[in-house]
Amino acid sequence: MEALGDAGVGSPGALRSDNRRRILDALRRGGTASQAEIARRTGLSRATVSNIVRDLRAVDWITVNGTDGGRRGSEVSLNRQAGLVVGVDFGHRHVRVAVADVGHTIHAETCRELPADHGADHDLPLIGEIVDALLGSINADKSTVVGVGMGLPAPVDPDTGEIRAPAILPGWVGVLAAAATAERLGLPVLVDNDANLGALGELTWGAGVGSRHVIYVKASTGIGAGLILDGQLYRGFGGTAGEIGHITVDDRGALCQCGDRGCLETVAGSEALLALLRSSHGSDLTLGNVIARATDGDGGCRRILADAGRAMGVAVANLCNILAPDRIVLGGALAAAGPIVLGPLRDVVRRHAIHTIAEHAQIVAGALGERAEVLGAIALVLREADRLGAPLRGPPVPVH
Repeated sequence: MEALGDAGVGSPGALRSDNRRRILDALRRGGTASQAEIARRTGLSRATVSNIVRDLRAVDWITVNGTDGGRRGSEVSLNRQAGLVVGVDFGHRHVRVAVADVGHTIHAETCRELPADHGADHDLPLIGEIVDALLGSINADKSTVVGVGMGLPAPVDPDTGEIRAPAILPGWVGVLAAAATAERLGLPVLVDNDANLGALGELTWGAGVGSRHVIYVKASTGIGAGLILDGQLYRGFGGTAGEIGHITVDDRGALCQCGDRGCLETVAGSEALLALLRSSHGSDLTLGNVIARATDGDGGCRRILADAGRAMGVAVANLCNILAPDRIVLGGALAAAGPIVLGPLRDVVRRHAIHTIAEHAQIVAGALGERAEVLGAIALVLREADRLGAPLRGPPVPVH
């Protein structure tokens, strides 16, 4: 596979090289597309796209699938043999790992349960074991891996990769997660907050496809939001944007782990919901049980979930008034409750958000379920490979 040629700045060769990279970036971020869609994504003319697609195909950077001989109606994608990407998603009690090629095809995936008190000392060796096993299952090795994306349920400093807040995984606090994982795996690593990755996953593969302004709400043990503004992930100072779980919804409410009272998580987080029901429904109750019982008509479970939807609606309405999204995607464990949660959430947003925003924004359940974050970890590498210090390129990789 040939490297992209460069020429002097401002020369026709430099312009062509820049246009090539724009097309490759569009395919890397959005996956397979027609030439007309590539023109829309890049702002290039269709004639320019057609010429560059022909050149990239000739040097095996892309593949063209269709019946029209490679003309504009065919589907264009990155060459699957240009490299592999690994995605890792850590939750409160699980780790999910997936391996994909740069053409957005998943080749191997697994999920492991974890002890409640797991931390970096336990997790880093486990990641190494799982990555080696998955690569071995498709007859690949680490030399074929472009990079690793990893999600953790905590604010992640985008510059240092440090986990600063106790959040759900205190065993990772103070760890330079990207550097520690890169050292363990011997691979370049990008780390981000799990809600941010859920947003990227839904934007790339799921319910956010086609939108440019997306709020992804992950509602599970904690509650956080991933913010996509004009097609780009917004992290804010120190990676702390989107911490909607700490929006105050009751200033006389329960004490939150952050030290404040009445945060959204104390009202709609899974532990808060279970605490309200355990005296009447049993101490071994899980959120999955609550959702199943609510679906079967249990009045108490339905009320608790609806109240959670209303509380989240208050926070989402405030975000809508500030950010004016065109789509709000509910993910995380609570999304499995479907209309029991979404109905009250929508009602509150319509009542409290600015009318034009409330009428325009779609509020939907995520399409990727529990895989949103691990797919988002893969999307992170595909979209931001420049942060790894190397572009997405390399020798052909056989994938079996």
